[in-house]
Amino acid sequence: MLDKLIVLVEEPSMEMALEQLLPRMLAGADFQIIRFQCKDDLLKNLPDRLRGYSQWLPANWAILVLVDRDDDDCRVLKQEMEEMAADARLLSKTLAGHGQPFQVVNRIAVEELEAWFFGDWTAVQAAYPRVSASQVSKQGFRDPDAVLGGTWEALERVLKKAGYFKTGLRKMECAKQVAQHMEPARNASRSFQAFAGAVASAAAWA
Repeated sequence: MLDKLIVLVEEPSMEMALEQLLPRMLAGADFQIIRFQCKDDLLKNLPDRLRGYSQWLPANWAILVLVDRDDDDCRVLKQEMEEMAADARLLSKTLAGHGQPFQVVNRIAVEELEAWFFGDWTAVQAAYPRVSASQVSKQGFRDPDAVLGGTWEALERVLKKAGYFKTGLRKMECAKQVAQHMEPARNASRSFQAFAGAVASAAAWA
């Protein structure tokens, strides 16, 4: 059974969301979230961080690295992260193959954290009851990972229209409020499903 999951993230709102989500996803396993200053900071420090872990990581621990895609090519970014794990002599989920033990799993939020919120609109409604229930059925919002114009900007516009965050979206506050209502099984975001699958895989074998 997984004893501990170490999660590396690039920004505070993701840390805040995972603090709410992971206790419900790990079935009692411990976790530690390590937040970097930004995506560039995480990727710059990742090789040394992974080499350090490779010296002492227990057999029943796993590492999850989570970054936003932003404007990067997903395949190129994922390959770079996979190479960092290989250089550190840590076995990634991709190389381990289906159902096999691994030490590191790399995941990319296809847009940004807020895409996960559009993927569970019921949770957004629970946190902010005045938002329209039909928002995610409108053109441009049906695929939470393909909301145009930036997902956090889109969420800010929707919440402002409903009378929230009139002076601008407070991302950490929003992340905490929405994430505490999220149900992983109902999330329509493909990137969230990939993340949840990685967490479940880590919990299943270790």
